[in-house]
Amino acid sequence: MTGTVKVHCLNTDEHKETPIGTSLVDLIKEFNVKSPYLITNARVNNKTESLTYRVYRPKKVEFVDLTDSSAMRTYVRSLCFILAKAVDDIMPNAKTYLEHAVSKGYYFQIESDMPVGEHELNAIRNRMKEIVEANLPFEQVEEETEKVVELFRSLGLDDKAQLLETSDMLYARYSKLDGYIDYFYGSLTPTTGYITIFDIQPHNGGFLLRVPNRQNPVELEPEVKQEKLLNVYREHLNFLKISRLDNVGDLNRAIREDRVYEVIQVAEAYQSMQINDIAKEISKRFNDGVKVVFISGPSSSGKTTFRKRLEVQLMVNLLKPVGISLDDYFVNRDNTPLDENGEKDYESLYALDLELFEDHMLKLMSGETVELPTYNFVTGKREYRGNFLKMDNNSILIIEGIHGLNPKLTEHIPEDMKFKIYVSALTTISLDDHNWIPASDNRLIRRIVRDYRYRGYSAQTTISRWDSVRHGEDKWIFPFQENADVMFNSAMIYELAAIRRHAEPILMQVPRTVPEYSEAYRLLKFLGYFNYITDRELPPTSLLREFLGGSSFRY
Repeated sequence: MTGTVKVHCLNTDEHKETPIGTSLVDLIKEFNVKSPYLITNARVNNKTESLTYRVYRPKKVEFVDLTDSSAMRTYVRSLCFILAKAVDDIMPNAKTYLEHAVSKGYYFQIESDMPVGEHELNAIRNRMKEIVEANLPFEQVEEETEKVVELFRSLGLDDKAQLLETSDMLYARYSKLDGYIDYFYGSLTPTTGYITIFDIQPHNGGFLLRVPNRQNPVELEPEVKQEKLLNVYREHLNFLKISRLDNVGDLNRAIREDRVYEVIQVAEAYQSMQINDIAKEISKRFNDGVKVVFISGPSSSGKTTFRKRLEVQLMVNLLKPVGISLDDYFVNRDNTPLDENGEKDYESLYALDLELFEDHMLKLMSGETVELPTYNFVTGKREYRGNFLKMDNNSILIIEGIHGLNPKLTEHIPEDMKFKIYVSALTTISLDDHNWIPASDNRLIRRIVRDYRYRGYSAQTTISRWDSVRHGEDKWIFPFQENADVMFNSAMIYELAAIRRHAEPILMQVPRTVPEYSEAYRLLKFLGYFNYITDRELPPTSLLREFLGGSSFRY
């Protein structure tokens, strides 16, 4: 095919005629695109594409580097491919399980007949470096899904075969790296030579794949201890194994075999048992002097429904829960601190009147009467409306808010009077053995549905704000999650299959002409791996009802 095609490069704001079939890699040179960090993919007409993508029609192109979440996903995905091949080269009979993000890296396990010690790990690391130095291409192959499934079955990759077999796709892509075949959801770098910053190391009975720092991607992310978080993941992975629902293909199979009602019932019962256990522990600690429970967690983690269900269980345990909102302790709007961009930072701990909050908590716990404030979000000022509170002998305070685990919020309240809970949707079910589901994707989909249903926000608006929300979580929530006495995983095995029919029509409304379309398109493709289930089987107390509607709780 001869001729030229017009390309608009947003990075340089230039328009050029370029030969039809030019790759994005060549367009970087053509437009002389400069970036301080590695470019791993591009948005083409607001859809994320690999740098091997070729232009055949007029396009608008924006190249993105590792400071962008999409580019980092491409890097990590390619790194995981290299890891899987290296393990296969060094230990041909071993199986690699890439499980979840933890400790600023990615936790993985190697299942083998022989122990994986320092010698084997060094051999795998060195093989990864050899693969990178060889600058091998990632080859993409597209065939009829039936043939790809047959290929995966012949290679013993039943997890991938079942995912594709149950996903209703006519054609499927798989990738090849020097003869090694794998399947990764999303784009890869053109070659292995892009992947220069990484490490692997032993980590809590498994291994940690270390990746570049998002803010400064020329160095590794610092390792962060997150043993409590890892233990929650392990507990839920064991539950999935017992349920024989390790991956999405297993869930789809259960849906097709009309076993999903049982899956829902077991998942809901499991969560109920956990909430009941937490209530029992609080009751026990209450007798030892605990007077206040703090519930914290990131956006759309289901904190509100968790609190309501916990309060019911506390009442069953003969305690009287008294809820107080941290929002009512906002400073007057004019006194709100500013962020690095000069905007009012309502996520900041210092957007709260810490002195007043602690004074009220201490007085309440000592038996005094306190007039609680109410924050007027219209006027941006604190008001007092005669809301007096005095604790009874069996009362226990329940405080829900993003700063609940931050020591500075309650630094003058004795530790033995506090019980701290971290709540998040820690998604444990995976697409297959090498493709985990990011917890942030789970929460974003929840938030898109909730914002549209209850707050009148479009998916475009929610997506546009998500990076800012994540930035606030990284600063004010995640550093303190290990301070929790207990962690509660609000994610459910079946939930993305149930939420799909609610999320898809909302995501489809995002215009193709806006930058947010790239993320909407990615989420739609991701949800396409799940078979539909209706939510009519969900009990009215289900945590998922907070987002889908139909809850018996009032919000």
